[in-house]
Amino acid sequence: MNILAIESSGLTAGIAVFKDETMVAEVDVNYKKTHSQTLVPIMDEVTKMIELDLTTLDAIAVSKGPGSYTGLRIGSATAKGMGLALNIPIIEVPTLNAMAYNFVGTDSLVCPMMDAKRTEVFTGLFDFDNEKENVILESTALPVNEIVEKINSLGRKVILLGDGAVNYKEILEAGLKVPFMFAPANRMMQSAGSVGELGRFLFKEGKSVNARDHVPEYLKVSQAERERNEAMEKTGGN
Repeated sequence: MNILAIESSGLTAGIAVFKDETMVAEVDVNYKKTHSQTLVPIMDEVTKMIELDLTTLDAIAVSKGPGSYTGLRIGSATAKGMGLALNIPIIEVPTLNAMAYNFVGTDSLVCPMMDAKRTEVFTGLFDFDNEKENVILESTALPVNEIVEKINSLGRKVILLGDGAVNYKEILEAGLKVPFMFAPANRMMQSAGSVGELGRFLFKEGKSVNARDHVPEYLKVSQAERERNEAMEKTGGN
């Protein structure tokens, strides 16, 4: 089973390749270039380095969101185009679930947070029974203070990761009443490897879609749409 994984939901752009249970390649770039500048060049380099024949792929796993509108569109368009050209399915991997997979096997709660601006985060809560991921709180958009209250109510140690955890560190430190830790740098952000690893399990469970049916999951309207709606409300829709 050969799977190519794509991560582009946030600042990180990444490609990973799995052959059966082995990850044979992973490149993640967390830098201030657009994904249109990084994603395809990374894919080209990875496929050349491991001499990957794309026609041998069985599926493409893609981080489906929530996350950056532009990033998700680029990743989804890349996956969709490849899926259609190669006539293979797409594995839609929830971004926050994949982020939690950075800590598969931990006995702590895992709370990924992606900055959704205006002191809100895309977030969820997860724990693990060995390799099985259990969802405690489904992916959602919440004010940071609300996810802090939810974590406190559960009374368990929690691992915090994502750019939301970084950007709202002071609020988290001030509000959390349970033991907590911030993820180390090598596991703080999204990774194509985690998308591929979770994607492997989803694919085995028959959870994939035809490439033409794939759409990203945003959870919130974009900032541009929000500002347009606010302007229309002020002018009475005119």
